[in-house]
Amino acid sequence: MKAIETTATINDLGQLTLDTPLDPTQPRRVRVIVLIPEDENPDPDDTPTEVVLEGIRQGLHEAFTGQTIPLAQLWDGIDAD
Repeated sequence: MKAIETTATINDLGQLTLDTPLDPTQPRRVRVIVLIPEDENPDPDDTPTEVVLEGIRQGLHEAFTGQTIPLAQLWDGIDAD
């Protein structure tokens, strides 16, 4: 069994609308687990999945294209005091 995590919105009829479409290989029935936050106010420190994925894509692109900083230079200019 393959697991796919995505986000969705529940409308007033109780139907789910996925934020991004799934890429199924063929039509089939699936099992769905819905996790509903108990608090209506989202955690301001919880980064949206789309933002996290974009950061990962950008980091991989920079790594593959050689846009990196040598490890020895990472702490240059930072005072430990």
